[in-house]
Amino acid sequence: MGIGGCILLFAAGAILTFGVDWELSDVNLDVVGIIMMIAGLLGLMVYARVYRRRRMLGTVETPVVREHYRDEI
Repeated sequence: MGIGGCILLFAAGAILTFGVDWELSDVNLDVVGIIMMIAGLLGLMVYARVYRRRRMLGTVETPVVREHYRDEI
């Protein structure tokens, strides 16, 4: 899940928690929304940590070694 998915999950959870007045018999939408918001925040933290680690590593450049022999000169 990328950063967009995490933000979407958090936003959907906030809408379920704060913006919906539906009443379901077996499901508490407030709790479902809070769980979705927590999952979105955890996803953002994991994504940021992985991205930072990937960014710190960067690209590995191998040095070019050129050998010159005295016979070629």
